[in-house]
Amino acid sequence: MRENPFRGQGAYLKWLRPGMGVKRWILVMAGGVALLTLAAVTLAWAAGPSPLSDLVRRLDPRGSSVGLALLLLLCGVLLIALAVYGLNRTLLSAYRRSGQDEVVDTVYRHRQRRRGPKVVALGGGHGLNTLLRGLKEYTDNITAIVTVADDGGSSGRLRRDLGILPPGDFRNCIAALSDSEGLVSQLFQYRFGDDSDLEGHSFGNLYLTAMTAITGSFESALEESSRVLAVRGRVIPSTLMLVTLCAERLTPAGDGGAALLEQVCGESNISRHGSRIERVYLEPENPPAYPATVRDILDADLIVIGPGSLYTSVLPNLLVPDLAQAIAAARALKVFVCSVATQTGETEGYDVSDYVEALRRHVGTDLMQWVLANSTYLERPPAGPGVGWVTLPDAGESLDYKLAARDLIDRQYPWRHDPAKLAAALMELLGE
Repeated sequence: MRENPFRGQGAYLKWLRPGMGVKRWILVMAGGVALLTLAAVTLAWAAGPSPLSDLVRRLDPRGSSVGLALLLLLCGVLLIALAVYGLNRTLLSAYRRSGQDEVVDTVYRHRQRRRGPKVVALGGGHGLNTLLRGLKEYTDNITAIVTVADDGGSSGRLRRDLGILPPGDFRNCIAALSDSEGLVSQLFQYRFGDDSDLEGHSFGNLYLTAMTAITGSFESALEESSRVLAVRGRVIPSTLMLVTLCAERLTPAGDGGAALLEQVCGESNISRHGSRIERVYLEPENPPAYPATVRDILDADLIVIGPGSLYTSVLPNLLVPDLAQAIAAARALKVFVCSVATQTGETEGYDVSDYVEALRRHVGTDLMQWVLANSTYLERPPAGPGVGWVTLPDAGESLDYKLAARDLIDRQYPWRHDPAKLAAALMELLGE
């Protein structure tokens, strides 16, 4: 079937339909162009005779052609400026929703964020979401690298039943980076009740599962979801391999005997035991990194490790060897963000130096240049049994790492970071 050669022209003619609000501004612009043309002709006549000299003489009988040309020029410029403004308002009104800022403010902030630093954030859970909410106000060049070791709740069920990567942390990151975060967060976090076969599943997890089936792969589902939901930056997995997080814990023996080394497998099981964690590792070991993670790490201006659960959210990403090697080789500023509060079953009794020591014990000493920690403790302790503040080292303690202490807590939820404070502190370090 032959293509209609006039199809494209017909599409352009649709702009001239009644009620479009476009024709009036085209006519205003045409008038402005006509005045500019007349001004140019007037100036040309002032320099010497021209075919239009009689017309100019009738318009300018006193011969003040330069003054007339300037007046015509000014009027033409004003008409064109008015037409451009009117066309922009008309065309962009279709995309601007009620309650949004003025278009000029939106465009300005968008341009500023597009020129923002390239930031890579590694982690999982609520800590990574908090960080992303703050960072997206400074830059659109964000890459969130998310752990794939989650095996609990709705994510764990989908992972076991369908063999896909656990979508829970990805769902949270997409919601945090979305332009319409409030509504998207409510929608993605909605959980079906006990009166349905979908009991316990969140809508966001099912959405990503369906997108995986439609697009053919989990990474394509993330990309398409980010595009549909206007996500600032992108969310990618640390590896495409289904890994299991395991831990070795020291369990005290009875009657004063030697402590026993116990192996616990499954991310959701690790924090349920009360014994001290010696180390965590992945099974299978040495999973390959998702290629885009390595490229973005090497190209980054700022690499942020954490915040989040040290052993079950932060370290699983760093236990992917290619990722750890890329971070060590990167020229970016590397910052480890320490948790505000300790976590039951993982870091009870830890201070900032204990966090750093555990991190180095697993991945070496060259993955961070700065440690960013909270310096403000409220009278009200963090919520939860066995949960306390992650305190700073003693004033006289000699540190072999650079420590930046700032007020980072959220006054409403003091066991969490405040997104704005955390992002501002990171931008301050980056600017030094």
